[in-house]
Amino acid sequence: MQDKSKIVLLVVVSLVFIGLFIGIGLTADNYQYFLSRRVPKVLAIVIAGIAIAQSSLAFQTITHNRILTPSIMGFDSLYLLTQTTIVATFGGMSSFILDAYLNFSLAVSVMLIFSSMLFAFYFRKQNQSLIMLLLLGVIFGQLFSNIASFFIMLMDPNDFASLQATMFASFNNVNVDLVYLGTPLLLLASAALFSMNRTLDVFWLDKDNAISLGVDVRKMTRNVLLLSAFLISISTALVGPIMFFGLLVTNLTREWFKSYQHRVLLFACSAMSVSALLAGQWMVEKVFHFSTTLSVIINFIGGIYFLSLLIRNKVV
Repeated sequence: MQDKSKIVLLVVVSLVFIGLFIGIGLTADNYQYFLSRRVPKVLAIVIAGIAIAQSSLAFQTITHNRILTPSIMGFDSLYLLTQTTIVATFGGMSSFILDAYLNFSLAVSVMLIFSSMLFAFYFRKQNQSLIMLLLLGVIFGQLFSNIASFFIMLMDPNDFASLQATMFASFNNVNVDLVYLGTPLLLLASAALFSMNRTLDVFWLDKDNAISLGVDVRKMTRNVLLLSAFLISISTALVGPIMFFGLLVTNLTREWFKSYQHRVLLFACSAMSVSALLAGQWMVEKVFHFSTTLSVIINFIGGIYFLSLLIRNKVV
């Protein structure tokens, strides 16, 4: 099966589940209410799927490693720390929590400022190893997680109740206005990343080959890492942290499509991510009847797949 046919198949699967989510149970009496609830949820799944897939794919290309994703940089922990600090400082009923636009803007801004400072520190010296940047991300991620846990222990139970919704990925209580704000931001970031697809093809050959072919490796690395940080910020601020999902869909895409062209891989990974999230959420609602969450299923499957990658020596 050719790459275009595979992408079309994934898009068809996504459209089928979108139709199931939106169409089942609609009547002439209740369609306005159900559409107002279902359309934002489906759109949030699509936005999160595309953002996670594209950021993880580009991140792996830059790092030349198939087990690394932006989550390794500590963005999930930073998002949790940001929300925890807001609640601990201003309370669970403050405008920073209740105002979706303000909370979204603050969370994304903090993540971008952190990534900019981290990358500025990294690029301050010449010939720095990218592993050093990843190590810094791991250390900061653990630090953010520990600080957030400390604040949570001191928190009032009522404030913790308002924070708890942001600690886990959820597609059922999505803010409508926030979804519609994230859509144009996602389109802009995805367009900027897709415009680099030819350079990413060269980058996948290795750093030395990219330099010999005229690629500004330093500038390209910085731009892609910032775009990846922005995309994962949108996803995390919209639906919460989803561990292992980027690792899962990017590696499945590379194995199934067997292509090095990022103009194909970006579309393919996005389509696979959206179809997987839609199918997973459908199973959570219709098969498991909300007895579990999608993030638990993703972490379980992703953890097993991660171990299989290590066993099969497909980590680079």
